[in-house]
Amino acid sequence: MHEFELIKKYFSKLAKKNKSALNLNDDVFFDKKKELVISIDTYNDKIHFIDFNKPDLVIKKIIRSSISDLICKGVQPKFYFISGSGNKKSFSNKNLLKISKSLKQEQKKYGIFLCGGDTTFSNKLSFSITSVGYSKNIIYRNNAKINDDIYVTGNLGDSFIGLQILKKKIKFNKKINDYFINKYYKPDIQLNIAKKLLLFANSSIDISDGLISDIEKMLNMQNHSYEIIEKKIPISKYLSKLIKIHKFNKSRLVSKGDDYQVLFTAAGSKSRIINRTSKILGIKITKIGKILHGIKKSRIIDEKGKKILLKNKGYIHQF
Repeated sequence: MHEFELIKKYFSKLAKKNKSALNLNDDVFFDKKKELVISIDTYNDKIHFIDFNKPDLVIKKIIRSSISDLICKGVQPKFYFISGSGNKKSFSNKNLLKISKSLKQEQKKYGIFLCGGDTTFSNKLSFSITSVGYSKNIIYRNNAKINDDIYVTGNLGDSFIGLQILKKKIKFNKKINDYFINKYYKPDIQLNIAKKLLLFANSSIDISDGLISDIEKMLNMQNHSYEIIEKKIPISKYLSKLIKIHKFNKSRLVSKGDDYQVLFTAAGSKSRIINRTSKILGIKITKIGKILHGIKKSRIIDEKGKKILLKNKGYIHQF
């Protein structure tokens, strides 16, 4: 059963009378009266991170992943709670010292504060993080308008290459390996764009499951489609070089997820303020496509103007 089917079948009715739950169809809980925004994520060993050999880096990855849910809504994260289930090996003194040090570094980097959490014993390692912020408004997931331009921050695809290197499925020289592995463990989340998004974005989501998978989530309650121009999808110079040398499929690489960049739509009239914001903040913001009227018209267009067919559109939460 797909994640959305599960939620709709068993849980949506429970939240129906609570407007702040946003029909359980967004990244956050938003109490407009109290200006309170909350997100929660769970991370399991071997699923959301490859292993726990580098606990300091795993913690950085999941903290950034969690607060990116708030950032893409136009909310500055302020507090977080962390809960962990593990055994004596995963929660050894050595590992706990590394976890604590990493949390301190992330708190300083992103201006967030630990407020509490929980620990339990289990031979299956997992973490849950609840992130909290305050805002008078947010950018909703399903609010794209026909003819909106589609934008994405940063670069896509680097994290997936890093994962493949860690899995020993591909190998390059040390410099290139280190670059991609670093992007896997420490995604470049765009904290400074949070409040600016409210000035121009109509809809938004963070790219966790992959570009195509997440844009389809963004449109899943609307009778809209999308057109994405493949050559406009932003990638790093390192990934661009690998694609040319090894003939990798660009659209597939950027659809594998773990990028945690902001995917948003905005009216064409907002292009000037978006470009100005990009320059002022020093954040790469790229227009990659457009929202179309009607369903079943979605397409990715290659450099020859032909439609690209993708069998795997990204990570799917199946139960």
